[in-house]
Amino acid sequence: MACRSGYCCGSSGPINEDNARFLLLALFIVLYLLCGAAVFSALEQPKEREAKERWAQRFEHFSQKYNLSKKDLRNFLKNYEEANVAGIRVDTIRPRWDFTGAFYFVGTVVSTIGEVYCNCKIHFLSQHAFQFESIKYNLIEPTLGKYFL
Repeated sequence: MACRSGYCCGSSGPINEDNARFLLLALFIVLYLLCGAAVFSALEQPKEREAKERWAQRFEHFSQKYNLSKKDLRNFLKNYEEANVAGIRVDTIRPRWDFTGAFYFVGTVVSTIGEVYCNCKIHFLSQHAFQFESIKYNLIEPTLGKYFL
């Protein structure tokens, strides 16, 4: 059966303008995502391969230098990754969840997720986010604070 003008094949009625715009927008978004994925894949994949090759060489060199089996070394590194994800740090400069670290975390959550309104319905955080970031970086990372002031 041939499709009539203004009708979508296999449907019982015409496709309205809003649905057509939505489908066209969805198509453009999918095409945009596909193009972005192709660009990032082309740019990043060679660097990832190089990094993986360097890591394999370092792994091999380390296991030979210290006479460790690859299996034992791999298990140790897996345990290290698990500890790192859990928040355990090798350096003992300061704990991650001391008051300063907790303050930084709360500030990040509030500045990225939370919305605070004053009585006049103005977004307080959106207006003062830049100042908050500069204060946060001066308290937590004084060396980075100079980039925000």
